[in-house]
Amino acid sequence: MEPCTPFHIVLVEPEIPPNTGNIARLCSATGTVLHLVGKLGFSTDDRQLKRAGLDYWSAVEIHYWPDLPALQAAYPSARFIYTSKKAVRTHVAIRYDAGDFLVFGKETKGLPDSLIDANPETSVRIPMSGPVRSLNLSTAAGIVLYEALRQTGQLENGDQGPGIRDREE
Repeated sequence: MEPCTPFHIVLVEPEIPPNTGNIARLCSATGTVLHLVGKLGFSTDDRQLKRAGLDYWSAVEIHYWPDLPALQAAYPSARFIYTSKKAVRTHVAIRYDAGDFLVFGKETKGLPDSLIDANPETSVRIPMSGPVRSLNLSTAAGIVLYEALRQTGQLENGDQGPGIRDREE
C-alpha cells in the first residue's frame, strides 16, 4: 500500500506545555507533522512538555515558524482548516483531504476572529452543549485529526486493531 500524505497540526502560540506534549504524542501515533507557530508560552526544554510527549519526541516531525503567514508562504498550495468555537460549520461537515493543515489557536484566546471571518469555508468548530466554553487543546486536536483520518481512510494504515472501515455501519 502506498504511504499516505500526512496531515499537519499547526499550533499558533501554544501556552501550556502538557497540551503541546500530548499533541506531539498524537502526531507521533498518526504520522502527522507538527508546526509550532509564533511565541511559545514555554521553553521547548520544559520538563512537563517532555513528560507529556514521553519518549516519542524523536518520532515527531516538528517545524517552528515565526508567524502564520510564514508557514502559509512555505506551503502556498496547501489548504488550511481553522478551528474555532465561533465557526459556523462543524468539524464533520467539511471534507478533509490528505495533507490539510489543521490550525489551532492558543489555549486562552483561540484564533483571531478576523482569521475565522476571512475563511468561513475552511473554518470548523467542535459541537458542544452545556456550560463548557471550550475543550482542552489536545482533546480538540485529537477529535479533528481523527475525523480527518477517518474520512481519508488513513486509520487503517499501521493500526494494530481493526480499521474503522472493518466495522459494519
